[in-house]
Amino acid sequence: MPILSVSPKLKLAITSFALAVCFTGCASPGNEKKPIPEQSDRSSFSQLGKTDFDRMADVEMRENTESLRTLMIKLYKRNPQELKKSTSDNMDRMVEWVFEGGHHWKFPAIQNKQDTDAIFLAFKPEYQGDRVLPFIVGLQTMLIKAHGNKTEFFLMDQLDPQKIYNAARNVEIAAWKLSNARDANGRLYLLTNEMNETERNLSFEREFGKIVGRTDLYAIALAEKSQRFITRVVQNLATAVFLPF
Repeated sequence: MPILSVSPKLKLAITSFALAVCFTGCASPGNEKKPIPEQSDRSSFSQLGKTDFDRMADVEMRENTESLRTLMIKLYKRNPQELKKSTSDNMDRMVEWVFEGGHHWKFPAIQNKQDTDAIFLAFKPEYQGDRVLPFIVGLQTMLIKAHGNKTEFFLMDQLDPQKIYNAARNVEIAAWKLSNARDANGRLYLLTNEMNETERNLSFEREFGKIVGRTDLYAIALAEKSQRFITRVVQNLATAVFLPF
């Protein structure tokens, strides 16, 4: 197999990605320390079939999933009435059930909708169910589909940097909808950031920023490695449409 040369720009992207993951894992409000992300099977036989870019994709998807779990808990804390629509159990068990329950991301409660269809459902006036569930399921399944319907990556996998880049833009659009979509009475469908005279909580915005940053950085690094161009899209978030992925 020929040895691929790595350009200085690509080396910089890989280094930046590693630093971003490190800071994401280690920095949090209140200086709470977290361990640096580590592949649980990094010494296993499966790692022999991975390139550095495969491992980068593994980290990106794993850390984005953790961010979505965090966002789901935050949304239930701010919107406890939504959790009650799904379960009488606590939010931690609900989140564990959603992410680890073996549903293949198909939930009858949201009509088995996924990706942007699920995100749209979260803001439909006629929808009376738990709005947090379709929002988080939509984001997670959108990211998975943008990565070739995979969450773990190996040597023969071919990822499209444009789809991954588009997914990052879609996360931005979804975050804007979350902070701005209102019902007929002018109330937000879901409460997020708290900003008033006594409190300024932008933790939702920061978590979305982490997802967008990781996804963008991997898309750019992948495009550089594969020598493929990314068509960059600038949209007004208020009128933006979801991009194909």
